[in-house]
Amino acid sequence: MAGQLGNQARTTRRAGWFLILPAGAFAAIFFIVPLILMISTSFRDGADTYASVFTSPVYGTVFLNTIRTAVLTTIACALIGYPFAYALTRSGPGIRLVLLAVVLLPFWTSLLVRSFAWVGLLQDSGLINQALIALGLTQEPLALIRTPLGVLIGMVHVLLPYMVLPLITTMGQIDPSALRAASSLGAGPWRRFARVFLPLSMPGLLSGAILVFVLSLGFYITPALLGGVDSTMIGETIVNEVTRFGPVTASALGMVLLAGVLISLALLLGVRSLRRKEGIS
Repeated sequence: MAGQLGNQARTTRRAGWFLILPAGAFAAIFFIVPLILMISTSFRDGADTYASVFTSPVYGTVFLNTIRTAVLTTIACALIGYPFAYALTRSGPGIRLVLLAVVLLPFWTSLLVRSFAWVGLLQDSGLINQALIALGLTQEPLALIRTPLGVLIGMVHVLLPYMVLPLITTMGQIDPSALRAASSLGAGPWRRFARVFLPLSMPGLLSGAILVFVLSLGFYITPALLGGVDSTMIGETIVNEVTRFGPVTASALGMVLLAGVLISLALLLGVRSLRRKEGIS
């Protein structure tokens, strides 16, 4: 009997390895091998490439622009997405369906098309400046395109669903009885929100912040179309390095970006796990 159980366990383990083999092969071919090639390419000229990346003021400015834009995009998405997700989860089925369609609608349109649409809206002769001039709010067109503000507007529009969807999931799982219990204990609407609803929705907010921040660090199309020299991000710099000078410095920049993403992700996940431990304790 014990021998049969042992044989069944070994057969199950072998079957499990066969099941994960396609996924492992896919990861090795499309992720691990390219990563190894990028690492080897970045060290083609030795460590001098990394030294130039860390000591160059140009690359330093680009990294600062990237981090600043990613942080501002995350904050803006949180400020817009949290009230939107709250209204969606607290509304009736009909309005909830409409609001959910508004969130999912951008996914049905190409990122390139959305970015070009913002070019038409933000340029000097675009609809936004024409409306502002027609309303008498300004005499001259505002500088909305080729500026950090234009990049921020475009990136928030693209990345907002990645903030809203985790918030919707988390807020939808909050037990209404917890809010009713707070009301029965004398808590008003604002106190009930601040002491009960907001802490319970923090996992969704942190998950959305992680998604938006990590995706913002490697953004290319929207900053390239809406940004200017003062708002150049690391994705644009990597593309320019590849097209002008070859893959060596571009690979080093990519590795630095990857390291920054992993460090940022580890910090954010650490904050999330710390909040979970505080909630358990």
